[in-house]
Amino acid sequence: MNEYLCTKLIQLDKRWRIGVVSYFNTQPLLLGIEKADFLSKIELVKDYPAKIAQALIDGHIDIGLVPVAITPFLSHPHIVSEYCIGTKTKVASVAIFSKVPMEQIESIYLDYQSRTSVQLARILLKAFWKKDVQFLHAEEGYIQKIAGTTAGVIIGDRALANLTNFEYVYDLGEAWIEHTGLPFVFAAWMSNQPIPDAFKTLFNNANAYGVEHIEEVLNQLPARTHDYNMETYYTKNIEYRLTDTMQQGMELFLEKVKQLAP
Repeated sequence: MNEYLCTKLIQLDKRWRIGVVSYFNTQPLLLGIEKADFLSKIELVKDYPAKIAQALIDGHIDIGLVPVAITPFLSHPHIVSEYCIGTKTKVASVAIFSKVPMEQIESIYLDYQSRTSVQLARILLKAFWKKDVQFLHAEEGYIQKIAGTTAGVIIGDRALANLTNFEYVYDLGEAWIEHTGLPFVFAAWMSNQPIPDAFKTLFNNANAYGVEHIEEVLNQLPARTHDYNMETYYTKNIEYRLTDTMQQGMELFLEKVKQLAP
């Protein structure tokens, strides 16, 4: 580790609270963090996206891998890292699942674990699929209620596990790209305060490690997670680098969120 950065890190007088989603898609980012020399200077808080988002809004964590839809709720939003959870193609783990085709869907459960994905679903249903549906509040166990003309937004590991359980799966990453021509960012590392440059550099390098060592990530996964090919997931479906084009997609999404009815 760079000696200057080590010295600057030691001078930091606080223990950084970092919130992260405990889904399969975050494992490349987590690998480097959990192996980093600065692990003793941080406290990792793991939960699902909506809870990590609220923790950052409420000031219970300093940095979070949070749904980008919460950006307007942060008083001083800062992007902390050059890495994110996004897609430039089919994302596989964020979709509307249904027993009937889109034209027959009348109501949709919105995944309680998500913020960005449910807003994305609302945008696409109105502007891309031209659908007016009833949105239903989802609670734990709602996936079992998806039947008939009632569909549901499912995200994360549960989405991967259900890809073969429904006749119709409408991938929201793929639909966004077809609708806008831009990639999509589901979550980014954000803070609600300035973060020292020395720590941001170390943190960014830690994120890079796992993304550059996918084989190591794959070797640490449970022997059998589900039928989806995780190498494909990490190298084809998920885009981890927050490029300028990815940020353009994020900015367009935030503009469209403003236009949604409350």
